[in-house]
Amino acid sequence: MIDYRLNLLSPQSHLFEVELTIQNPDPDGQVVYLPAWIRGSYLIRDYARHIVLIEANANGQQLTLNKLDKQSWQIEPVNQPLTLNYQVYAWELTVRSAHFDNTHAYFNGPALFLAVRGQELMPCRLEILAPQIMPLKQWRVAFSMKPESIDDQGFGTYQADDYEALIDCPGEIGDYSESQFEVAGCNHRFVVSGVKRFDHEDLCLHLARICEKQVELFGDLPVQDYLFLLCVVEDGYGGLEHKNSTSLIFPRDDLPAQRDRKISSGYRRLLALCSHEYFHLWNVKRITPKAFLQQNTQQEVYTRQLWVFEGITSYYDELILVRSGVISKQDYFEMLAETVTRVMRGSGRHKQTLEESSFDVWTKFYKQDENAPNAIVSYYAKGALFALLLDLTIRLQSKGRFSLDQVMREMWLRYGKPGKGVPENGLETVVADVTSLDLQSLFDLGLRSTEELPLAECFSEFGVEMKLLPAKSFDDRGGVVGDKEREQQPFTGIGAKWTNKNSGIKVQQVFDDGAAQKAGISAGDEIVAVDGLRMNAKQFENYILDSEAGSDIEVHLFRRGHLMNLLLQPQLAAFDTCYFDLTEPSDEEVKQRQSDWLMGHG
Repeated sequence: MIDYRLNLLSPQSHLFEVELTIQNPDPDGQVVYLPAWIRGSYLIRDYARHIVLIEANANGQQLTLNKLDKQSWQIEPVNQPLTLNYQVYAWELTVRSAHFDNTHAYFNGPALFLAVRGQELMPCRLEILAPQIMPLKQWRVAFSMKPESIDDQGFGTYQADDYEALIDCPGEIGDYSESQFEVAGCNHRFVVSGVKRFDHEDLCLHLARICEKQVELFGDLPVQDYLFLLCVVEDGYGGLEHKNSTSLIFPRDDLPAQRDRKISSGYRRLLALCSHEYFHLWNVKRITPKAFLQQNTQQEVYTRQLWVFEGITSYYDELILVRSGVISKQDYFEMLAETVTRVMRGSGRHKQTLEESSFDVWTKFYKQDENAPNAIVSYYAKGALFALLLDLTIRLQSKGRFSLDQVMREMWLRYGKPGKGVPENGLETVVADVTSLDLQSLFDLGLRSTEELPLAECFSEFGVEMKLLPAKSFDDRGGVVGDKEREQQPFTGIGAKWTNKNSGIKVQQVFDDGAAQKAGISAGDEIVAVDGLRMNAKQFENYILDSEAGSDIEVHLFRRGHLMNLLLQPQLAAFDTCYFDLTEPSDEEVKQRQSDWLMGHG
């Protein structure tokens, strides 16, 4: 047994203290290390940089530690149990790290718990010490690890089968609110920190229906309990999956208000986030790339199939909302239109394939810069669109006998349930085995080329008309066509994003072939005058909107302290904004085909 003890040392200094006891250390000198990244988030994060003090001792005698690299230490050889004491600075409020102050304590295992090299498969015990100072003394623990001996507040000891299981259980400690619901005989807890007043009842009602639909899709639920941890902040968004829990971070204003039965676009986004992370309970945490089972988290692990695990999950996270009846068909297509628009507005889709996006995740997707829209494509967003295209194509070519639902169920039975890793061509093989269809050309098009996906043609077979139109405003992200006049509204833009700067306007991104790029404007430029006028970001936006395409606008800007004078000529917006026409199909066969897809039949 490897023993860990977690002490909430100092909320003011944001310090956790961890005590690690190793009963049978390596006689040649035990090596310990922290992971460099966390599963589900593919970026080297170097968690060890937050260790501010580390000591080792055996029987009260201090031992020498030799640092081997940025995340590993070797302790001098001893023939008796040894103990390490170390402090971890926790001031990064994300779902991937650790955060501790006088409002709450949150931790993800890789940020706190050193691994014992050679003993990673040993059972682990974690004791969370109850704080003795107010207000921490009144805090409670929300944790998904199996309890061994805990008090009413959750402080005490927990057990994990091995180190991987230990670090796969995030924890929230504080004065949180909690609600519960049951799905397939499994208790689900929803723990919220950062806010007290919102509609717990509606949220649990909606989540129960969403989770039930996912269990129905896969056929069974591989956990006995599940924990949602939601940290509510002023502005933030994210989620990270775990084997029987998830960590979420979300803006306060988008939570469902009490007595408000309307599902706002913000709340819809929260439900989709919860749906996404819950779907990972099967797809990623159990149906997982073979490469992830063979290598650890001390260095990058490469696969070309991340789109399978994130793209397919992104497709289903919103589809499940409409299948469960939580949102309407129009709501679903509004969300889908945003995804199509997001992909179409990035010229990176012409330069990077889905497989390349998956493989290059470590250096490109998680290290995006101002040129990202021009250089990469998201394996989340485009992956979701290809998953949709794959689903509709299977349904169409098999005449409704098969769908992506059955493919994912087989992926679960073949790989997830028995704990086998998915080989690089695993999904393509399963699609062929399940459907008996030859879809090689579709996979080559969607995964290994930068050609446009034939979405509009496929949608038409399901009674949905997809249109790519010019944006009608800077905030236009697409949606559902409400009237025929929508196509007649012109919009003038410059192909750039900007924000307010004290001295003027800061250019954030410049898009390929746009007016800003043609004029010579670059990301980082500070625009100080437009046609001789000082403007803020909103005024500049309105000025562009009121300008005719091709007209001359004189722009004065600073770049690296040098004043420049450029001529900008706005352009009509490109046809890159997705709108759906949901006019009811007159053909009964097409109508049934659409219903089977949206409701999950067939």
